[in-house]
Amino acid sequence: MLHIERLTASVGDKTILDGLDLDIAAGEIHAVMGPNGAGKSTLSNVLAGRDGYTTTGTVTFEGGDLLALTPEERAAKGLFLAFQHPVEIPGVGNMYFLHTALNAIRLVRGQPEIGAVDFLALAKEHMARLDMDPAFLSRSVNEGFSGGEKKRNEILQLSLLEPRLAILDETDSGLDIDALRVVGEGVERLRHPERSMLIITHHPRLLEFVRPDRVHVLQAGRIVRTGDHHLARELEAVGYGAAAAR
Repeated sequence: MLHIERLTASVGDKTILDGLDLDIAAGEIHAVMGPNGAGKSTLSNVLAGRDGYTTTGTVTFEGGDLLALTPEERAAKGLFLAFQHPVEIPGVGNMYFLHTALNAIRLVRGQPEIGAVDFLALAKEHMARLDMDPAFLSRSVNEGFSGGEKKRNEILQLSLLEPRLAILDETDSGLDIDALRVVGEGVERLRHPERSMLIITHHPRLLEFVRPDRVHVLQAGRIVRTGDHHLARELEAVGYGAAAAR
């Protein structure tokens, strides 16, 4: 599904990713953990196509060159990014935003558009799984939402759009215990043989609800250790430096 080989990413004279290698097969969930400044968010930004980075190396997604595509083309191919800090979009209704995004993806997939009535029923069904009040559909995108509500809204988008590759950039950041459980269980429900996920996180709490196939330690722009889900607990117990040295 996703093959990354010797990926570097720089901003000006500063190298952030420094020869990163990563492979994620279809249906797998991988977690990337690491200290501040290791390059975790840079990795998500580069994969999503954010401007401002100079890159070398190769990133192959579904057999094609991901780095050659615009952000819109990447989304059309099935890549989804859940933001660490979801932005507010005043004046744009949440229902309109979600409905438009879903129909845009369905158009690319050769599927018929879904009407407003059917979409409303579909959205309410997905929101119920995330303990979201349907009233959020009538509000502007993320405007006035709490941190937990913004993150649930991101997972709602993920659930509705059904991407091939989902990148979750510190989705657990700012969540209380209850919201973390709801979001984690919502992500785990989206596990599918034809969908892969890359979860970027600082802490192992989210991974109590989403069991990753592999956990990677990212330090100084490259992956220095890989293990199963037990590695996340080891990192919490001994820290990144000690765990990476083992």
